[in-house]
Order: sequence, then C-alpha cells, then structure tokens
Amino acid sequence: MSVSRLTILLAAGLALSTGSLSAQGLANRRAPSFSLPDSSLQQHDILDYRGSWLFIDFMKTDCPVCKQLSIKLEGLKKKYGNKVGVLSIVITPPETQVSVGKYIAETKTTTPIVFDSSQVAIGYFKATPQNPAFETPHLFAINPAGMIVKDWGQAGVESPALLGELDQLIAGSAAKK
Repeated sequence: MSVSRLTILLAAGLALSTGSLSAQGLANRRAPSFSLPDSSLQQHDILDYRGSWLFIDFMKTDCPVCKQLSIKLEGLKKKYGNKVGVLSIVITPPETQVSVGKYIAETKTTTPIVFDSSQVAIGYFKATPQNPAFETPHLFAINPAGMIVKDWGQAGVESPALLGELDQLIAGSAAKK
C-alpha cells in the first residue's frame, strides 16, 4: 500500500470513528511537535508553549461533551493566565472554517482551535492501520518541559474530578521548582 493511500485511510479512520486508547500508553513521552493554522490562518506552534502547561484537546464541533470541555478549559486558562496554554485540534475534513466559527460563537471560547489533516493526530494517538481510531474529546496534558504526562478520553473529561486533577498537575510542577 502506498504511503499516500495509507495516510488517506488513517485520516478517514481518525476523522470518522471513535474508540478507546487508554491502554496504549499515550502518556510518558515527548509531545509530538507541530505547527497548525487556526481559522484565520494564524499558525500555532507547540514550541511557543514550552515553559508552560499545555492542554491539547482533540475535539469535534458537533460533540456536546467537547463543548462542555471547551468551557472547562476556558475557565482553566482564565484561572492560570500564561502559566497554561490550551489548544483545541479538529480534523479537516470534515471540520471547516464555518463549523469552527459556529462552535466559537456558540461556546464563546477564546482558546485557539487549529486544523489538522490527521498527521498530528496520528502522532499523538500512535495510529496504525490496525488502530486508526480515536475518541473525542481526548485531552492531553503536556508539562512545561514538553512531556505528555497524562491523557483523558471522553469518560475522563466528563468526570467531575477533571478540573481537580488538572489543578494538581499544575500545582505539582510549581512545587518542584
């Protein structure tokens, strides 16, 4: 199978399906690097967040749980200011500038929503032809040194304990300084 056909198959699988990856060990590794555009074509580079906590949310604009998570992450960003960065990533297609614009208007989110053609998702979810799916929303916590320290699938982001866990992660890194 050619590389381009494999990429298309992975992209289609990632964009259209959901599944659980909690047993795959997505944490405890360096966060894959990327630079992706938002709907105004401004690039957002993961390296711009080095030295701060970064929470990356893989989401869909038609997902009610994703909307709830966006609101929680917006509050977290307001609480911690520049100690915390938040990026939401959508897969295009099916997401478009129009769907993201409607989502931003509905949720009042100010955190960037960037567009991935699935290459970044492939790296974060360790996707293979045998395992091309991921669950949305899916949240990754990246520490100030650029390491993925924890991730949560849909059940984890719906947990009432999520914000407490995020607070503990951020407070734990401050205590180590």
